Amino acid sequence: MKKIGFLSFGHWTPSPQSQTRSAADVLHQSIDLAVAAEEVGADGAYFRVHHYARQLASPFPLLAAVGARTSRIEIGTGVIDMRYENPMYMAEDAGAADLIADGRLQLGVSRGSPEQVIEGWRYFGYSPAEGESDADMGRRHTEVLLEVLKGEGFARPNPRPMFANPPGLLRLEPHSEGLRERIWWGAGSDSTARWAAELGMNLMSSTLKEDESGEPFHVQQRKQIDVFRDAWKEAGHEREPRVSVSRSIMPIVTDLDAMYFGGEGESHDQVGVIDDFRAIFGRTYAAEPDKLVEQLRDDEAIAAADTVLLTVPNQLGVDYNAQLLENIVKHVAPGLGWR
Repeated sequence: MKKIGFLSFGHWTPSPQSQTRSAADVLHQSIDLAVAAEEVGADGAYFRVHHYARQLASPFPLLAAVGARTSRIEIGTGVIDMRYENPMYMAEDAGAADLIADGRLQLGVSRGSPEQVIEGWRYFGYSPAEGESDADMGRRHTEVLLEVLKGEGFARPNPRPMFANPPGLLRLEPHSEGLRERIWWGAGSDSTARWAAELGMNLMSSTLKEDESGEPFHVQQRKQIDVFRDAWKEAGHEREPRVSVSRSIMPIVTDLDAMYFGGEGESHDQVGVIDDFRAIFGRTYAAEPDKLVEQLRDDEAIAAADTVLLTVPNQLGVDYNAQLLENIVKHVAPGLGWR
């Protein structure tokens, strides 16, 4: 059994070919798609966060709205760039969104992805400390977030407060119990997967990673998962960790599916340079459901994960993407033992 969710980048463009032509369109449709995903039997609605782009950017209003409109599915991000975040304010926003969703929040965080602008986090008021890189700063922000999400008091109360305080040091409110265990790290390398395990975060592995061995993408990703689980065991955490992988999977069931995705033939992994390191990008799976079952059965990383996040072409609209998810849940997942 695997959890199946969607991951939307939330693209929008004023082009007449797009069903999402404004930021308002993509926000409303993201909520509607989460509702539809729950109705067709999917398990999660996840959203990408990109600053300075015509994509989804500020996740917590959206997550809270989705939480209020749904009742069962997990709601998350994949991922929030921690270089841009005030971890104290983020803990309050995340706590509120999680309480609205009755404890269904699954927050994916990371150092972030290639930038739309140069050092965009500086405009948000953040700069690396002396001797730090921007990646170090993102990890430092993450460590602060993890600490305050424990819910322990740390702030000295005013002896003459406006309202009565509980005894002892004060914590941030609202606090949502258990959210600390539902933080995921988007790891781009084996070393950051190990670091995430040591800190007790779940692992979120995307459709690309640092090319560390020259092996096929899914093999490298499975080995990254092995590194993570070994480090988790060595750290002595009591609970079992979760692991997700992201994939582009397009079942071709209708003529419309064939028009959009049927003409490319079988795709393959690609290698490129991203942020000054060599990265390997996973292939797109596009075929009839029975062929998809055969292809996906050989994907070692999917086999090793408990959650599969399906990247969706959100600009094709809610109805199309809801049908895509239903096709996977009903026609692909059973053949792979995911259902």
